[in-house]
Amino acid sequence: MASQASTRAPGPSHEPVWQAGRFVLSLRRTLLMGIVNVTPDSFSDGGRHDTPAAALAHARRLLDEGADLLDLGAESTRPGSQPVSAPEEWRRLQPVLRELVGWQVPISVDTYHPETMRAALELGVDIINDVYALRQPGALEAVAASAEAGVCLMHMQGEPASMQLEPHYDDVVAEVRAFLLQRAQAAQQAGVGRHRICLDPGFGFGKTREHNLALARALEPLCEAGYPVLIGVSRKSMLAGTSKLPPLERVPASLGAALACVAAGARVVRVHDVAATRDALRTFEAMRP
Repeated sequence: MASQASTRAPGPSHEPVWQAGRFVLSLRRTLLMGIVNVTPDSFSDGGRHDTPAAALAHARRLLDEGADLLDLGAESTRPGSQPVSAPEEWRRLQPVLRELVGWQVPISVDTYHPETMRAALELGVDIINDVYALRQPGALEAVAASAEAGVCLMHMQGEPASMQLEPHYDDVVAEVRAFLLQRAQAAQQAGVGRHRICLDPGFGFGKTREHNLALARALEPLCEAGYPVLIGVSRKSMLAGTSKLPPLERVPASLGAALACVAAGARVVRVHDVAATRDALRTFEAMRP
């Protein structure tokens, strides 16, 4: 495992880090966040890992391939998806999380339900990854109540069920950046330390392909705003020339998009294909000036 155990304080001031619960994650190199979907309907691999045994086997495989941390989701937020209740979400997550928190690897939960956040953090989860950026009533308080948990704040316009119908921005780059910095400020005012916060521009969430490309081309200023930036482009239809391909055939385009974002300063890459992304990143980082 590439992560280093937390000393309950941020690292030296000269070293970029992300405080994530039990762990202080060094950002000197790009971190790989492996995706574990405990869902029947996720866009790429829904139903493949929706039993505890299958989810745990997949989690172990991702770690063996080089994942630095794992992100578990029990509700699909693909375009057109239908909401899942907090009790049902927790029913899917709990048996998997009970095992994973003992593996000594940073564990993230992809949820916007405050009830799930509280239960996961009490169980020992390290990171809350929220597509609503803690805007749901009680979500901000749930994360702030934890002294060390990391949080990823994502931008999304609208709701998952309808976000791709007619997304509109006057200036997508400026609006996404302003939203994320405002949510980071709100989290800090609630008591969440700056070193615990990561930002995600939300590729594919309430954005056209043109919006996504504009964000990608202007990612560097967001990466220089003082927070680590996480990007999730893995297998998404936004990728150039892949919209008509099934998700499993979008891996080469996913690698190209991930490397472009890393070159702009992204420090965490959320992916389905850990081994391929690991090899691409190693080559890229070895050959860059």
